[in-house]
Amino acid sequence: MAVTKGFKELVQRRVAKDPEFATALLREGIDTMLTGDVDTGKAILRDYIKATVGFGKLGEATDTPPKSLIRMFGPRGNPQARNLFGIIGYLQQQAGIELHVAVAPR
Repeated sequence: MAVTKGFKELVQRRVAKDPEFATALLREGIDTMLTGDVDTGKAILRDYIKATVGFGKLGEATDTPPKSLIRMFGPRGNPQARNLFGIIGYLQQQAGIELHVAVAPR
């Protein structure tokens, strides 16, 4: 099912108005990638980036052309770990949060 433009705009408006939602969106994107659903995680992070720092500013901060970033987070993108972790680090810094990996109880 394709995501409509209206839905993406709704997410962007919600992120702008609700910092807790923005933080949850960032966390969900990273968690989703860590559980193995890389494509969905990239899509969530793409929406988060668009709604917060934007690809231009992210490109400047990570010394990566914005078009390369857009491709990395696109459906067929395959970001290298070095790039991905640099981007995640920057996004955390901008959001004022620090995420950690923990062992989940079984």
